[in-house]
Amino acid sequence: MTFASLLEELGGLGHFQRLHFIALVAPMLLTASHNLLQNFSAAVPPHHCRLQSMPLGANQMGNLTSETLLQLWVPLDGGQQPERCHQFSQPHWQSLGHNDTAHNRSTPDTEPCRDGWTYDHSEFEATIVTEWDLVCGSWKLTQMAQSIYMAGVLVGAMVLGSLADRFGRKALLSWSYLQLGVAGTATAFSPNYSSYCVLRFLVGMAVSGIILNCMSLVLEWSPARTRTVTGSLVSYTATLGQILLPGLAYALPNWRWLQLTLSLPFFAFFCYSWWFAESARWLVLAGRPEQAVQVLKRVARINGKKVEGEKLSIEALRSHLQKELAQTPGTPWDLIRTPTIRRISKRLAAVWFATSFAYYGVAMDLQGFGLRVHMLQLLFGIVDIPAKLLSTLGMSRVGRRVVQVATLVLAGLGILANLFVPTELAALRTILAVLGKGCLAASFNCIYLYTGELYPTAIRQTGLGVGSTMARVGGIVAPLVKLMGEQMPLVTPIIYGSIPVLSGLVALGLPETRNQPLKDTVEEVEHRLSQPQDTDP
Repeated sequence: MTFASLLEELGGLGHFQRLHFIALVAPMLLTASHNLLQNFSAAVPPHHCRLQSMPLGANQMGNLTSETLLQLWVPLDGGQQPERCHQFSQPHWQSLGHNDTAHNRSTPDTEPCRDGWTYDHSEFEATIVTEWDLVCGSWKLTQMAQSIYMAGVLVGAMVLGSLADRFGRKALLSWSYLQLGVAGTATAFSPNYSSYCVLRFLVGMAVSGIILNCMSLVLEWSPARTRTVTGSLVSYTATLGQILLPGLAYALPNWRWLQLTLSLPFFAFFCYSWWFAESARWLVLAGRPEQAVQVLKRVARINGKKVEGEKLSIEALRSHLQKELAQTPGTPWDLIRTPTIRRISKRLAAVWFATSFAYYGVAMDLQGFGLRVHMLQLLFGIVDIPAKLLSTLGMSRVGRRVVQVATLVLAGLGILANLFVPTELAALRTILAVLGKGCLAASFNCIYLYTGELYPTAIRQTGLGVGSTMARVGGIVAPLVKLMGEQMPLVTPIIYGSIPVLSGLVALGLPETRNQPLKDTVEEVEHRLSQPQDTDP
């Protein structure tokens, strides 16, 4: 007897499981939006040097319009638009068509903006860029802010993940809701850039805690026969969150109101999280079987199986959990202790890192494609739906390895192809970017399942934890690589495109798991996958 069979006896996918699932995944709509929020809260609108204190005499000013003053003081860039970061040191009368030879003899000198910037508010009423002038010499701070957020996601996975093993999934999930509500709301009132980054770090931690514990509770309360479906539905909920975000951002062009709207609902999620059922598996493993029995009786009652629930005892529960109780938790050392598992771990680490690195490299650079950010974010969200569906079908028909390799290589080639497309062809550049983003979403969809099947039960959670950690490292590094684009514009897309291609080739060395039974021990994996011995120390 197993715990899965016990769940079937108590109603399977009953009324409780459906209500529990809906309550757990509803916050995921907004959680996914926080990951990509900075596409809108840190959007950079067109701008030029402010003209408020230009030294023109009264006789020179006359009835000069603002457009004329702009011509006098701000040079044009290669696209015949006002230069964003420089102004003329002296008024450039030649730009008005004056034939004064004194002004026409030499090219006028330019200098950095003296009095700040004037921003175009037609698309974004306010962003952190317009409020704190994060442009020109300070533009790198926006990339740093996203890296700091992703660092919070990484720290949250390590801290809140380990605390969940000690204090339970329900308690840490409730805390994460509260932390996101408080930190997210406070972010909307940030007085400066430093406080914004600190609060976004805390939001990132909370997002990680919500995702990890939500997935744990969804899967641990789902019957075995429905876990694939419920896991996929959680993934699609995150996709819907990406589709919801541009609509909210369009309706709320001020970043503070957008941040507030995406944060306040978490107070409501915190208030109803008391209803969640703690993982019965965790309660038994934590030495609290009496409480586990009470939780299971409550589940049985909601599912209309009160009689079956009343028959449940501590001894019966322990008999259903014999396999879980007999297992010893894995450690990161187990991932490199034996040659076959070590080979698998190295290749999976590369795939996790590359997928996340390229994903956030593309998804957080929406303004680089020449279209409205809102429309592009909508397309980026919509493409995930067929991408994940096709990857699921592909995994069942041709295998996990083929899908994993194909999605990574195609994503990288799509990114690299944009190097040869002129910026004037914005539609073609957008199509390539959307296809690349879809392939990366499909890669994510595949790697979660593939990793779980490659590792044996004894170290499966440890392997998934290390893999997701590598993904978060990729998310931290991706914005930092963009900083090189100022000096070497071609280097950034080359790196974003080549790394997934290389990792796709690395994935060719992974064994196929389609239609293979899951293994429970490291020894079973070593025996099944008899490959040449790894020569690494």
